[in-house]
Amino acid sequence: MLFNSYTFLFFLLAVFSLYYLPQFKKHQVLYLVGVSLIFYAWEYPIYLLLLLISAGINIFVSYRLVHTVKQNVQKKWVTGGVVLNLGILCFFKYGRLVSDTLLDPGTDVGSFLLQLPLPIGISFFTFEGISLLVDVYKGRKVEAFQSIVTRSLWQHSNNVLLFITFFPHLIAGPILKAHDFIPQIKTKRISKIDWRFCFRHLVLGYFLKMVIADNLKDQTFWIQYPYFEGHSSFTLLMLLLGYSAQIFADFAGYSLIALGLAGLFGYRLEENFNFPYIAASFSEFWRRWHISLSSFLREYLYIPLGGNRKGPLRTYANLMITMFLGGLWHGAAWSYAIWGVFHGLALATERFLKNYIALPHNIVIRFMKRFMIFGFVSLAWLLFKLPDFSHVVKYVQAIFMNTNRDNDFALTTYILFYTVPIFLYHGLYLIKSTPFYEWIFRKPEFIWYGVLLFFILTNSGSQGSFIYFQF
Repeated sequence: MLFNSYTFLFFLLAVFSLYYLPQFKKHQVLYLVGVSLIFYAWEYPIYLLLLLISAGINIFVSYRLVHTVKQNVQKKWVTGGVVLNLGILCFFKYGRLVSDTLLDPGTDVGSFLLQLPLPIGISFFTFEGISLLVDVYKGRKVEAFQSIVTRSLWQHSNNVLLFITFFPHLIAGPILKAHDFIPQIKTKRISKIDWRFCFRHLVLGYFLKMVIADNLKDQTFWIQYPYFEGHSSFTLLMLLLGYSAQIFADFAGYSLIALGLAGLFGYRLEENFNFPYIAASFSEFWRRWHISLSSFLREYLYIPLGGNRKGPLRTYANLMITMFLGGLWHGAAWSYAIWGVFHGLALATERFLKNYIALPHNIVIRFMKRFMIFGFVSLAWLLFKLPDFSHVVKYVQAIFMNTNRDNDFALTTYILFYTVPIFLYHGLYLIKSTPFYEWIFRKPEFIWYGVLLFFILTNSGSQGSFIYFQF
């Protein structure tokens, strides 16, 4: 069920109209769990079984960690729970990759793995299950974490099911952490809704998705092989610019919608994007892009590996491992792993050079650094659009070789028209502390949101699913 569909609009109105009724006051959690399961099973009911199995494993293990397991075997339980979570993820998500890489597709095993379905949202709910187990294990003696697991197994089951299945974030995040979300679970009142917060996030999110991303997707289609081979170097660069804007608008749009929807039901999710294309370094980019994933990888992988506490060589190795696995998290193709390695190398190189090169701090250097980071990040997005690495190589070759071909003026103009709002959006952030921003945007902001709403109603692109649904 797509957020940008009439089916979802009717679903949301029906769910919201009942949620705050007095009769549901004591059953809000169970009610949200029920409608979230309906939401997930709407198009592919069979996937619901896997979701419930995954949730059941995490409910059982987390409950035993606190209430029934002796301390000397708790580590074995949490390790087993994490392994089960990763095993389910690897089996369904990476079975095809294993078959393509190591097995003959003509064999029974190879054929079986090639036919495995990819349950929607599996990467997200698997990581959230791991978050629950690790949070309970690490925080078993910390008061702030004790509210994660209640003494009642029934209540604990409902809390965990809501944490994992809450429909605003279920399909494509943000990735929640148990210690952030579960303590929020309590009776909600309609009088406590922050309507301004919800309105701003929903309007901006739907604008980014339906107006920017959905219009750009019909043009960035030409990045696909072999279509790109017929375009000029300039057109290929503009297509790459358009896809960079599209993937941001699509995923940031989803995340903003998720935050707005969660706010309607009394929950606050983590902001997932913080103007990433103004980043002047790769480390800053990863503090601003897909924040819930980068913070998860840092907290549950990079730091446990040793972080930067065990010398420079170990730090570089930890960065590479983290980004390699972060790349594979995005998809079952080696191009995603290469994308992760690219960012890992960039982070390691950046950390190394910082010790030897000190650039002056001025507006020109800052602009050049931002331009360079955006260029490298945009080039790396080719690995998302073209999962076959050989096609990525051919695209880059075409950028250098197709200099004599005619430019597609109509295509590049269209891309530029829908890309400019993304850069204006980032530019507004850069001037947000100035009187100009206060006067031109902050005071009349609801006029601007009215303009965005007008474009949503009159200039939305063809309906399409969110890019991160495939992950």
